[in-house]
Amino acid sequence: MTARRWVGWGLVAAVPLAFLGLFFVLPTGTLIARGFSTGGSLDLSGFGEVFSRPRTWRIVGLTFLQATLGTVFAVGLGIPGAYVLYRRRFRGQWLARALVTVPFVLPTVVVGVAFRSLLAEGGPLGALHLDGTLAAIVAALVFFNYSVVVRTVGGFWAHLDPRAEQAARVLGAPPWRAFLSVTLPALVPAITAAASIVFLFCATAFGIVLILGGIRFGTIETEIWIQTTQFLNLRAASVLSVVQLVVVGAVLGVSGAARRRRERALHLTAVDAARERLGRADWAPAVVTGLVGAVLIALPMLSLVLRSLQTSHGWSLQNYANLATTGGRGVLTGTVWAALGNSVRTAFVATAIAVVVGALVALVVSRRPHSRSGRRAIETLDAVFMLPLGVSAVTVGFGFLIALHRPLGLDIDLRTWWGLVPVAQAVVAVPLVVRSLLPVLRAIDPRLRQAAAMLGASPWRVFQAVDLPMVRRALGLAIGFAFAVSLGEFGATSFLVRPDRPTLPIVIYRLIGRPGAENLGMALAASVVLAALTAAVMMLAERWRPASAMGEL
Repeated sequence: MTARRWVGWGLVAAVPLAFLGLFFVLPTGTLIARGFSTGGSLDLSGFGEVFSRPRTWRIVGLTFLQATLGTVFAVGLGIPGAYVLYRRRFRGQWLARALVTVPFVLPTVVVGVAFRSLLAEGGPLGALHLDGTLAAIVAALVFFNYSVVVRTVGGFWAHLDPRAEQAARVLGAPPWRAFLSVTLPALVPAITAAASIVFLFCATAFGIVLILGGIRFGTIETEIWIQTTQFLNLRAASVLSVVQLVVVGAVLGVSGAARRRRERALHLTAVDAARERLGRADWAPAVVTGLVGAVLIALPMLSLVLRSLQTSHGWSLQNYANLATTGGRGVLTGTVWAALGNSVRTAFVATAIAVVVGALVALVVSRRPHSRSGRRAIETLDAVFMLPLGVSAVTVGFGFLIALHRPLGLDIDLRTWWGLVPVAQAVVAVPLVVRSLLPVLRAIDPRLRQAAAMLGASPWRVFQAVDLPMVRRALGLAIGFAFAVSLGEFGATSFLVRPDRPTLPIVIYRLIGRPGAENLGMALAASVVLAALTAAVMMLAERWRPASAMGEL
């Protein structure tokens, strides 16, 4: 590569690196420094103070318990779903994949409200008395992360050479034995990658635990929020954030190693396996997938819709009509529709930022340099930009508050900047944009680029002629992911949003926390509106999903 090209790629990488440095590394670095120092000098007494409290150990234990249970059930139920949706074919498959994806991008506030409507007294499953229990939280975590397992394992499985399993069956092994002895070991890298990411999302779940668990089943994530907003104990919140970052780093290390093993396996066995039609022999995974879809995914959302149509006077649309008001006793500063407008406008800005930054990252890390140093630089850049995927949005928002007052010594206070909320949402969405675009860019034969360059095309012309036509449909999926995630982001926004311009997830949480049937009804109706908008965005994005995209995270 010539010096001119090195300079060009360096400039392309400089934009996302500057963005990451200012809006991720600086806030989280300042947060870590706050936990390790006092008055500019090293002081570890905060760790001793925080970990001397029985409450801290209970919170840490509950975090790992909820994350472990959520991961085990999500993986156990997701593997049959990956087989049905990615290894077999049937009519309406794209719609089924889109519906499975929707829970992952639903706002965590909506997920919490949906399960409360299902399990609370008077709900369809109220007789089970599961409201406010660990089982309710785990069920909601599985609901939220089921699609991560299905898409990650399914995308890998779709490219797995079926001939090894077919050979085992020809030699007399029954289907279950062939799966356990041949296919399952080959799926281990994908399952490990999915499990590590699910564990990460379960451990950093905020809205779900806050609504369904409250104080009794708090996690490190909710404790950071409580220590900051209720006790104003920034030192304790910083220490807990450092602990969370250590866990995140370890889990991301496992995920990265598993992803590299998966990519090597795909390189060795990169065949687009012919998918057979779903048949009678597939009844077991089909039944499990159908039950998960009906009971775990559809039932909470159906319950949410039905409860939103109920009032003290019977069935009506009154709760939806009340969205044009400020709620019972004027608990809101504006209407729900105004909050929805704020959410949409913020999501548009956040999506634009996330797509530009994420596309530049994907373009750089999709390169395949010949030198070992170049390959290591690409791998490092890829890993660095995955960090926001695991660091909690609460930590990002908290870091913004303490780090962006006179950042880098400049005489400005970015905490009052109107664009801070969409920037925080973009930080959360960038890794998803990268993971949507990267598989397609890496699947492009490098010889096409080399041929175009040999014919005299500039790097920009090569990108226009080779990369852009192939990545265009994946770009639609990336935009859908970024918009949906930004639309429902709650953790960072809860720290940064201005009281006079709340987003819809913030308004829903405020309505839930106020007494009165009118406020609860409005919260249910607002959750339905937000869920419907998110689902529509993701179904449209899934419809545009390129066949070569594996849907990996």
